[in-house]
Amino acid sequence: MLPKDAHARAVVRAMSGLVAADIHPLINLRVLKALRESFSASEDQVQDWIARWITDGFTALDGMIGQYGGAFAFGDHPSLAECVLVPQVYSAERFGVDLLPFAHLRRVAASALALAPVAAAHPSAQPDADPL
Repeated sequence: MLPKDAHARAVVRAMSGLVAADIHPLINLRVLKALRESFSASEDQVQDWIARWITDGFTALDGMIGQYGGAFAFGDHPSLAECVLVPQVYSAERFGVDLLPFAHLRRVAASALALAPVAAAHPSAQPDADPL
């Protein structure tokens, strides 16, 4: 899941970290519930919150993929980046975030989803999946 070269490993970890540390924690259900209950955020405000953090993170990640990507986020082989990217793209779609500006990201997510194990693990393929 990580390249052998130290610099390449660092890049893949940075890509993965953008999703795992900078996007996902801010849009998980516990945070969204706190926005609604503790801060009386409306559903529009919650949607704006979600779109802000996904868009900010995907903007940075799309640039990195543009620089280092090939068929996948880093080069031509799937990595740890796809493990966190695919579910986050699903969340973005679920919450109606516009993915059109992220051409590199959309391309590598599609490459990952073309792999049978990734398709089988996709959040929408799970028995408890929310419908889009």
